[in-house]
Amino acid sequence: MIGYVTLGTNDLPRSAALYDAIAADMGTGRMMEFGSFIAWGVPSGAAGIALTEPFDGNAASVGNGVMVALQAKDTAQVDRLHAIALAQGGVCDGPPGPHGEGGFYAGYFRDLDGNKLNAFVMGG
Repeated sequence: MIGYVTLGTNDLPRSAALYDAIAADMGTGRMMEFGSFIAWGVPSGAAGIALTEPFDGNAASVGNGVMVALQAKDTAQVDRLHAIALAQGGVCDGPPGPHGEGGFYAGYFRDLDGNKLNAFVMGG
């Protein structure tokens, strides 16, 4: 049902480096790009993620309670994606590890604009 998720940014070129690095580790790249918008993923594939400068011209801000979850292939990739985000200037919002019961393994981080993301795997 979801084609892609869009997050706001106040500096698209600077913020895109974090998403380029994460996408590369996940085996994908940019699927759409123009002026104030970049989307990563595979056309007609699983849901992608995009960054955009707000259309209304106001500053981008994060949504309280909004988070994008990136499905990793295993716990090692969760660890790598979390480390990549931090190396690109992201901020840790919860280190990788098991959460709750049922084998949910995730690492939480914020991008350069404060948007919250996680990398996760089920049954990890």
